[in-house]
Amino acid sequence: MRTSRLLVRSGLTVAAAAALPLSLTAQPAAARATGISVSTTGSTVSVVTSACTQINGSWGTAALLGSAQASFAQGRQVALSGTAAGQSAAWSGVSPGTYTVVVMCSNGSTAGTQSVIVSAPATPRVTPTPTASPSRGVMGGFGGAARDFGPVAMGVGGALVGTGVIAAAWFLRRRSKPYRL
Repeated sequence: MRTSRLLVRSGLTVAAAAALPLSLTAQPAAARATGISVSTTGSTVSVVTSACTQINGSWGTAALLGSAQASFAQGRQVALSGTAAGQSAAWSGVSPGTYTVVVMCSNGSTAGTQSVIVSAPATPRVTPTPTASPSRGVMGGFGGAARDFGPVAMGVGGALVGTGVIAAAWFLRRRSKPYRL
């Protein structure tokens, strides 16, 4: 009986220790959820949403922001068109790079924000040439959500890893000598 209670308690402790870093670094569900879907075909970027409602004949606008543009007003804006089931907008002739698409409904709410990478069109090669490495590295992760982390984020991550190592060592020491802290 004592062994089974010890195993249950240790299993719960391990589960809580494993979930702690995830719960501290996870974003709220509202921040992760996006009401837009962005896609690229060649040099055309398109966005689709069903989150907007029509007010005074307008569904809203969508903006394509480059890396140097910080606000919705600075981007290439296109009016949304469609029906109540779905609205869309598209930009053609977009040069290669990383962009952010922001959809602003006509009622002033933001339907969503998403990053997208437009790659250069494929060109036929006659002779093989060496390729240069990407300037920003691989944009992996959740839909290109990779970004450069600052010293605060790195410090918090290091503190979480350190806390996990100390907690594991304490747990193992306590388990070998249950009468001690």
